[in-house]
Amino acid sequence: MSRIDTTADFIPIRIAVLTVSDTRTLDDDKSGTVLVDRIKDAGHILADRKIVPDDRSTIAAQLSAWADDPDVDVVISTGGTGLTGRDVTVEAHRDVYEKEIDAFSTVFTIVSMQKIGTSAVQSRATGGVARGTYMFALPGSPGACKDAWDEILSKQLDFRHRPCNFVEILPRLDEHLRRK
Repeated sequence: MSRIDTTADFIPIRIAVLTVSDTRTLDDDKSGTVLVDRIKDAGHILADRKIVPDDRSTIAAQLSAWADDPDVDVVISTGGTGLTGRDVTVEAHRDVYEKEIDAFSTVFTIVSMQKIGTSAVQSRATGGVARGTYMFALPGSPGACKDAWDEILSKQLDFRHRPCNFVEILPRLDEHLRRK
């Protein structure tokens, strides 16, 4: 069973938040604010926050920019993971990923099923890695962002979480890019 190792030190990581929406602003971005508040409350660093329209190339460009930024360890996007024609966030993420974290989608669906039942099938939440940066695409609802953070990301982005976590392997994500 998972647990927190109280003998280990907490390691804050730098997280950028991307809201994908044609209509939201920072003043009414509830999902982005949920994530920002939880990131800060956990002791992590908000590296950046942006809102971009539902446009695949614009989303991918922002994800790529953050993947190239040494001051960003993790990107969490919210919005655009559904099934409508404007929902292109997942495709944009996959344009940037080097590796997909397949189990993230599965675990998110399990968490969502407990909250919203079979409506969870309409989400295409995803996770992956690009150039040493973790990336997660969450639905645009505040509830989904709370669930993803509280049940998955808060644990996996905590170095003290056992038996394993994303933070402990963060330095090795781009080892294939380093010179031998």
